[in-house]
Amino acid sequence: MIDVQHWLSALPPGMVYLLVAGVIGVESMGVPLPGEIVLVSSALLAATGVVEPEWVASAAAFGAIVGDSVGYALGRRGGRPLLARLGRRFPKHLGPAQLARAEQSFARHGVWAVFFGRFVALLRILAGPLAGALHVPYRRFLLANAAGGLVWAFGTTYLLYSVGRAAEHWLKDISWAGLVLAVLAGLGSTWWLRRRAHRVESADGGSGLAAAKVTQAAEVAPGSQSAAAAPDDGPVRAGNEH
Repeated sequence: MIDVQHWLSALPPGMVYLLVAGVIGVESMGVPLPGEIVLVSSALLAATGVVEPEWVASAAAFGAIVGDSVGYALGRRGGRPLLARLGRRFPKHLGPAQLARAEQSFARHGVWAVFFGRFVALLRILAGPLAGALHVPYRRFLLANAAGGLVWAFGTTYLLYSVGRAAEHWLKDISWAGLVLAVLAGLGSTWWLRRRAHRVESADGGSGLAAAKVTQAAEVAPGSQSAAAAPDDGPVRAGNEH
């Protein structure tokens, strides 16, 4: 993401706004693109004063609403075959498992899946085409789409813009001693979390090994009984043959 931000900083502001709208718009049509990464990088870039946050948010909202609407039209025309083709073309992002989860979200939440889907990577790509393929009424879709696009675009942009401005001011005024303490605290907390995660992983591995041994013993027990019973059947069958 730092590389994306550095690359965006070399572009004129107008190109940045067009790129934000274009990438998010194409992503919303059903093509897996890093729309959220572009938005986050542009919002952090706005914190440095290179671009304006209101234009970044407006471009993101425009791309999201228009892209979802185009994706809706494509999904309504292409239906399930279109979703199947997208799944074959992008199996890691839009395969049968991902499509099944998206359909489950629509079945559970209805048109609200379009609104909340703007904040979820999978539904952000599939919301438009899937709503069209499922023949969701367009007016209801447009209302949820516009609300979700505006809240996502302006909320994300101004949240990161505010965080970036505060971080820049804090880093500018902080003393070297405070910076060293902050770095040490971060390293210490990271070490503690990794050690705790390793312990949990070891405990899970031990319990899984014990469960495997119990299962193996349960599988061997019936086999040993049948093996022990086999010799007793031999004489009976032999006697009957005589």
